[in-house]
Amino acid sequence: MTVQAITDENFEQETANGVTLTDLWATWCGPCRMQSPVIEAAAKKNAAVKFTKLDVDENQQTAEKLGVRAIPTLIIKKDGQVVERLTGFHTLDMIEKVLDKYTA
Repeated sequence: MTVQAITDENFEQETANGVTLTDLWATWCGPCRMQSPVIEAAAKKNAAVKFTKLDVDENQQTAEKLGVRAIPTLIIKKDGQVVERLTGFHTLDMIEKVLDKYTA
């Protein structure tokens, strides 16, 4: 599975069903650039989760609505409800452990 880029316009629709992980990031953010390949690896290993990414510079409305103050921030939703929020860089192992709580 690949990571799908989403926008303010389709965030709610794209994260409304099942378990989703959204990576909120920006091109200028060093830790975000480190997090991106980890999210890509997680997406390849976990078909039960939909992986998305949202550029906060281009989509400020969603970041503001979610109260994101630092990036990278990973938002995990289950059936449209935020169930987990991870801020800062996280390893593949850490991300998998969190996702296992919602996909097991």
